[in-house]
Amino acid sequence: MDTTAYVYAGGCHCSNIKLAVELTKALNAYKPRACDCDFCKTHGASYLSDPQGKLVITTKDKDALSRYRQGDAIADFLICKICGVVAGVSFQSEAGLYATIEAGLYATINVKALSDRADCLPETSVSPKLLSTEDKIERWKKAWFSDVKFE
Repeated sequence: MDTTAYVYAGGCHCSNIKLAVELTKALNAYKPRACDCDFCKTHGASYLSDPQGKLVITTKDKDALSRYRQGDAIADFLICKICGVVAGVSFQSEAGLYATIEAGLYATINVKALSDRADCLPETSVSPKLLSTEDKIERWKKAWFSDVKFE
């Protein structure tokens, strides 16, 4: 089994939010997902995740990290209050809140917040707004980072 880790860094424009990403495959093996909701389209966000990878999100000024909810209001868009960059999205599942989901923290990153993203495949459009709340959460559990730390 290949245990090579592919490490990438990134963050917001002003460096208040920093991303440390560990993927199980090279970046050119992932197809970023461009959500077709108005919020994501307006921000030009395109998401990348690896359920077997690792993600560390560090903030210099925690008060400058905005958590914005829209749509179903179940996931937090992670936005820098200083420079306005959408760094990613997180979802905190609570035991018993959604019967089909284990408690845990899941997240995805905006691939455009990576410092070196030249090797990314072209993004593909996705429509999570067509999914039920439970279907979204099931998808996130399967596709998003599950080894997530906030520092």
